[in-house]
Amino acid sequence: MKNTTLAFAFVSPALLFLLAVLGWPLVQAAILSFQDVGVIGSEGHFIGLGNYATILGGAGFWRALGRSVVWVLSNAVVQTLLALAAALILNQKFPGVRIARTWIILTWIVPTVVVVIIWRWLLSSSGGMINPLLIQAGVIERPVGFFATREGAMTTLIMINSWRWFPFTTLMMLAGLMRIPGDLYEAARIDGAGTFQRFKRITWPLLQPTLMVLGVIGTLLSFNVFDVIWLLTAGGPSSATQTLPVLIYETAFKGYRLSEAATISVLTSILLMGFAFLTTRAMTAAEADR
Repeated sequence: MKNTTLAFAFVSPALLFLLAVLGWPLVQAAILSFQDVGVIGSEGHFIGLGNYATILGGAGFWRALGRSVVWVLSNAVVQTLLALAAALILNQKFPGVRIARTWIILTWIVPTVVVVIIWRWLLSSSGGMINPLLIQAGVIERPVGFFATREGAMTTLIMINSWRWFPFTTLMMLAGLMRIPGDLYEAARIDGAGTFQRFKRITWPLLQPTLMVLGVIGTLLSFNVFDVIWLLTAGGPSSATQTLPVLIYETAFKGYRLSEAATISVLTSILLMGFAFLTTRAMTAAEADR
């Protein structure tokens, strides 16, 4: 009991800070969702669940939710594959590995605006570098507008966002790989296990806790990505990349329906908190069974 009290005393300042920074705005958004405020600073009246009925009864919210799910799952798959490959390489011993482990993080620390400018220039159909390289390689016959079609825009955004975030995932996976005792690999090698067998029997099972934590964190971060999408496509073309964060922004600041935007924010927060709660319980149960 004494240790629990002492631990709570140490973490209570951080909890109070998080409550003030995150909890209070969420409470304000919840209050706003029960009103009919159009623009910031205007008077609102209590309308009960009217905003929730409007949002849940319309197709816009559900379409944006579907796009957000596709966005999150696609980012998770691409980032995991890239990060796992990079982490396995960086976990080996070769000249310059320390430098490589440091430089891998560069794409993650570059400001988003810089990333957007670079990729917009690279993917430009008139003057960009990607189209000429693909034409010379025989992949395409003429320049492609990467953001011109619905499928192409979403796919391109997923690749750019995954390129930006996979170094962070790589470092987390690398930390998990470095915690695996080398004696296990040595024993498996003596027993005649090949590279694939060592990965299947040792690396993959022991990396599961790290992957599960990254799955939760990555889902929450990817779901709330706004800057990359807005700066590159602004939700277009034809709302093809309009995820929930983009819908919230457009509803509040382009549609002048602040209360409806707050309603979407509250619904999104409930979905994410539910996901985090269920995933955490599943992780705890899996850990208890070991």
